[in-house]
Parts: sequence; C-alpha cells; structure tokens
Amino acid sequence: MAVTAAANAVALTAATAVLRREDLFALPRRNPLLWLAVMVLYPALSVYPQELIFRSFLFHRYAPVFGEGRAMVAASAAAFGYVHIVFGSWFSVAASTVGGWLFAARYLQTRSLFTASAEHALYGQLIFTVGLGRYFYHGAAPAARYSLTAGPA
Repeated sequence: MAVTAAANAVALTAATAVLRREDLFALPRRNPLLWLAVMVLYPALSVYPQELIFRSFLFHRYAPVFGEGRAMVAASAAAFGYVHIVFGSWFSVAASTVGGWLFAARYLQTRSLFTASAEHALYGQLIFTVGLGRYFYHGAAPAARYSLTAGPA
C-alpha cells in the first residue's frame, strides 16, 4: 500500500506541477488553517462514512448480485465514482472511480474497513495537499443563479 501510494503521490504532484502549476500546493499555501482542518477532519467526517457505504455495506448487501471478486470491486468503484458527479467535474468522477477501484480492491484483499479507510484518507489528503482539492468540494461546480422571485438569472 505504501509503495503504491508513494508512486501515485509523485505522479499526482508532477501532473499538478505540469498541468495546473498555479494550483500546486494551493490550499496549504493560501489557507494553512483550512488545510490543517481538512487533514484532521476529512478522515472521520468524510472518508469513514463513505467507506461504510461503498465498501462495507455494498460488499455485504450486494455480494449475492456481484459475487465477491472483480465484479464487486468494479461495482463498488463505479458507484463511488458516480456519486462524485455532484462536484460537476469529469476529473472528480474519473479520479474517484480509479480511487474507488484501489479502495475496493484493498477491502476485498484485507476485509478491513480500517485499512480501506486509511488508504482513502491518505489519497484524499494528498489530493487536497497537492492542489487538486478544488475538484472535490461543493464549490467545484458553478452555482446555479436562481432568484426566489424572478426565476433563472
């Protein structure tokens, strides 16, 4: 797990440096207190509930449908990626699908919710640290402009 995470950390950091240079380490540079809050709170408030749903629940509830192998991993990854559509970015969906595959495969291998959660937290913290967090919070999608009285703006 550590070797894969380290290689992916280097790749994500390099890709951000090349493709989104202005975003590289943006959160820790611009708002270190918010970054620290994300590092501390994200695992408990976001990761663990997601892992309960997309690994533990899905694996147990839908084992009769998908079995306990690659089909289950694929279903978990697809569901996990799809739910990230709320952020309004193809990147968040694609990256979450890949991450979902990693976390589901780890859960299948270990049957440990803690291990899958730790890996998910590590990648999430990496994403927010290197500058890709903008694709994974509700501010990522442009707000719809509606007035309560006048309709669409």
